[in-house]
Amino acid sequence: MENKILLESGTNELEVLEFEVSGNHYGINVAKVEEILTMQKITPVPNSHPSIEGMFMPRGKIITVMNLYHILGFDNEASDHDMLIVTNFNNLNIGFRVHQVMGIHRVSWNDIIKPDATISGAGAGMSTGIIKYNDNLIMILDFERIVEEICPETSLKVSEIDRLGERERNEVPILIAEDSPMLSKMIQDSLERAGYTNLTIKANGQEAWDVITTLKKNNGVQYGVKLLITDIEMPVMDGHRLVKLVRDDEELKDIPIVIFSSLINEDMKRKGDLLGANAQVSKPEIGMLVHIIDDLLAKAE
Repeated sequence: MENKILLESGTNELEVLEFEVSGNHYGINVAKVEEILTMQKITPVPNSHPSIEGMFMPRGKIITVMNLYHILGFDNEASDHDMLIVTNFNNLNIGFRVHQVMGIHRVSWNDIIKPDATISGAGAGMSTGIIKYNDNLIMILDFERIVEEICPETSLKVSEIDRLGERERNEVPILIAEDSPMLSKMIQDSLERAGYTNLTIKANGQEAWDVITTLKKNNGVQYGVKLLITDIEMPVMDGHRLVKLVRDDEELKDIPIVIFSSLINEDMKRKGDLLGANAQVSKPEIGMLVHIIDDLLAKAE
């Protein structure tokens, strides 16, 4: 697959792979996709979750296969002519069974409609955004949420916070951009347990940027934001665009920035480094995130 967009910085665009399951159109960020394969011979795993078909091992790498027909609640219409979308995110290698792959579309995050709470709220739904393309509605699935519900141990490792022990309360203002309501709550709870209690959480890069520019207008950035934490995948404005805007502004460029995302692979890490992120942490390593926050704030002081 040709991913030229991964070489660009701060364009606020992404490539979406469109695919079909049971006659419905869905999408996934190409940055999560390793390869697309015809259906493979799958070895079943005894006593596994009903949505896990089993595993296969191409080129010595074990890949778990999940059935999107089952996950999305459709009758099992799977056939030998189905395709596998092999992904890598959260340091996991997972193949998803789909009916067919339609193509790749390059779109702006501004063109992605954020679902309302009935579709994407905490405890509901599996969508992070919707695109209208050629009269079709393409629902971008929340694959992290899908995997977390099937394998809860892949979620944020909040137990790592307990191992940090008693910590002093810290009122340093931290701004967080994270579009998932579920992850926002988990990150907030984890950081507060780690002692960081002055948190402002926004649902995308644009909302976070609005906070920063308002503080700048009122000469209060130095008091209102001492550290920025951002996801990458977010509607309206993604995390890379947010990092670029901050680093391109003379008054803001020294704000410490941490990218906390499921997409910290080699290509995306290179992109984050080029944009000027101080650190990049792969979800679900919340304990590592706390240590990096500690170090960056200590250096800033």
